[in-house]
Parts: sequence; structure tokens; C-alpha cells
Amino acid sequence: MITVNGLELYFEEYGDGIPILGIHGTPRSPQLWTDAAKELAQLGRCIIYDRRGFSRSARPEPLAAVDLTDHVEDAAGVLEALEAAPAVVIGRSTGGLIALELAYRHPDKVAVLVLLEPAVYTLDPEISGEADRIRRQVLDVASQDPTRVAETAVRASHGDRFWDALPPDVKEHFSEASPAVLAEIRGRGLDLSEEPRIFTAHELAAVGQPALLVSAQDSPPVLQRVNNRLAQALPHVETALIPGGQLIDPAHPVVMQYVQRFVAS
Repeated sequence: MITVNGLELYFEEYGDGIPILGIHGTPRSPQLWTDAAKELAQLGRCIIYDRRGFSRSARPEPLAAVDLTDHVEDAAGVLEALEAAPAVVIGRSTGGLIALELAYRHPDKVAVLVLLEPAVYTLDPEISGEADRIRRQVLDVASQDPTRVAETAVRASHGDRFWDALPPDVKEHFSEASPAVLAEIRGRGLDLSEEPRIFTAHELAAVGQPALLVSAQDSPPVLQRVNNRLAQALPHVETALIPGGQLIDPAHPVVMQYVQRFVAS
């Protein structure tokens, strides 16, 4: 545990060398990143942590609302507390949005970005509208049964079949994150917030770190469009389209190869 911005955050660390920070999505946690972290540790010092309110990290009291800025400052604080900056920063979904904002706000903390279908939904009107629909659906369920917030968010975004196929322990793990998911929805700047982060072309052009954008072939086409628009806006970017669906492996071979090139240089 480390204390960052007045909260105790749980973290794990594997390997040594160039720092590699993993930022998980919503409602997930690093418990689903452990195998990937051990693989990434072949290339450097891989650090994963539970974001505030999730799993083993502390929850602000009261846990009413959490903003994108809170998560960004926590990520910067983790890197500073562990003397791990600048780092290769890998973010998946909401974690990708946090990683991108981290690179913009704290460029000295980020050496390289790897964004796995980042939840920068305001770049595409279709998925932005879908995010608003999901937010309203989750808030409606929360008013009746707050324990089903995470389940509702997953079902609405990935489909009933995806949720039903999850192992019971993963369902339980997700459900325990319901208060944190609801706090993000009630906050500002996140993908399901009422006031999500809207990047301008000038802001994206200012993100000067090398970046890899990864999309999955079986993910909704709108997620590929988000990555395509990011690819046009970021100045130093590479893209990869890989087989499979969402939940892209943070240690997928294309990620490992990209990070290896940076380490070698």
C-alpha cells in the first residue's frame, strides 16, 4: 500500500528496469492484469494498482463522485511515490482515457503511451450517444438496487451474453466495484459521466509522446473509429488491429514488441 493524495492505494510490482505502469478499466482491477504484468516484467519494472474506490484500494468517504482529474492525479502520484517516472503507460478502456489525460497534464511522467481501445467516446457521436444511454440506464438501476450498478454497466456495454459467460468469481469481483462505478458516473470527465472529457484538436496535438493504439477485430466498429480519429489527431502514433474482441491483453505480442522497441532504444 502507498498513500497518494490522502488515500491508501494498493499496488503490485514485478521485475526491474524501465518503469511500465498499467491502468485498469471500469469496473475491473489489476487482479485481471496480474498475468500480463508478469509478462511485461520481462521488459521492465511493471507496476499495476487499484484505482481509488476499486477492490483493495481505499474509498473516499463519502464515495459520492470521482472525477477524471482524481484518477489522473492518483496515477501521477503513484509514479512519483514509487520513483517510476517517466514510464511506459498502458491503459485499457477507461484506463486508456486516464493514461491519455495523464500524458497531456503530466508529460514528464509519461515516456510512451499504449492505449487499448481507450474510452475517449466524445470523439464519435454514435458511441457518445450510447454512453449517455448506458449512464441513464445505470442510474435508473442504481435508484432501485445499487449492488447491480457494475453488472448493468457491463451488460449494457458488452451484452448479456458477455456477462452471463463470466466466471462467478469475476462477476462477484465486478459487482463489488459498483460503488466506484456509480461514483465515476456521478463525477466529471469520465466516459460515462454526464460531463465527459472533450479533447480539442489542439490538446491532442500537444500529446507528444510516442503512442500505440490497439483495436480488436471483433469489438464494436465504433471503437475502431475512436482509435482511427485518435490516430489522426495524435502526432506520433502507430496503430494495430488484432484478432479477438474486447478485453485486449495488455501483454499482447503487438504491445510487447512495441514496448521492446522502446526499451531497446
